[in-house]
Amino acid sequence: MKNLTKFIALGAVSFSLLLAGQVSAQSMKSKEKTVMVGGAAMYPSKNIIENAVNSKDHTTLVAAVKAAGLVETLSSKGPFTVFAPTNAAFDKLPKGTVETLVKPENKAMLTKILTYHVLAGNYSAKAIWEAVKKGGGKATMKTVEGENLTFWTKGKDLYVRDAKGHDAKVTIADVNQSNGVIHVIDTVLMP
Repeated sequence: MKNLTKFIALGAVSFSLLLAGQVSAQSMKSKEKTVMVGGAAMYPSKNIIENAVNSKDHTTLVAAVKAAGLVETLSSKGPFTVFAPTNAAFDKLPKGTVETLVKPENKAMLTKILTYHVLAGNYSAKAIWEAVKKGGGKATMKTVEGENLTFWTKGKDLYVRDAKGHDAKVTIADVNQSNGVIHVIDTVLMP
């Protein structure tokens, strides 16, 4: 009977410690400086994929990332800077474009487009602004895909220009992640 009492007491202590750890983890999350994107809090302690899947404004992007097989890459250590087009940005593309790109036979093209939205490294909006200022009004940075993006500013807004000459405005900057940063944009970039 004595051993049973010790076992029950040990179990109660273990459960209390486990519960305290969960409460502590929840408290830490509630104290994180989050940014709201697509109706969801983006936690700096989570990676790019863990946060992006919660944004109702990025369901098309998440589906495209899955179709391209980039979930594991964007969940890795990084760091990455991702320019994340919203669903509305994808809606600007010609009708049927997204449906065509997510087909298995178009995986290479989809991967090329998506990796064109990614820089290796963690670039805050401030760092990009400073590069633009230092560059006399524009800055060029190489994407993971291999081609360049050009950054420029107008008033208080930061823009990115793709290889085709289309401009995307950064609508939400500095959404920090455990493996980089996301900047939400209003236009899909094309290499």
